[in-house]
Amino acid sequence: MSSARIFRPSKDASQSGLARTKQWVLEFDRTSRREADPLMGWTSSSDMLQQVRLEFDTEEEAVAYAKREGIAYRVEKPRPQTVRKGLSYSDNFRFNRTAPWTH
Repeated sequence: MSSARIFRPSKDASQSGLARTKQWVLEFDRTSRREADPLMGWTSSSDMLQQVRLEFDTEEEAVAYAKREGIAYRVEKPRPQTVRKGLSYSDNFRFNRTAPWTH
């Protein structure tokens, strides 16, 4: 019996966009460990489910799929996104700024 985790991917730290963070993902857990090939140094595994990554529009769709297929699953809820206040360069030179000048 295979097990899987259902989660919503977090935003990539090096990008400002939110692409590929709206969908829910079902990924299967590893059932066998990876092994290094002694000659070439490649990493391989006999577990083909590691390569499967299913995307769903909602959490409910992902859970329904796992139940329908008899897959043991766990749901990882995403953390709430923090909203950053946008700053402009001209705010550094306002007359009514609250912080003192540093130069």
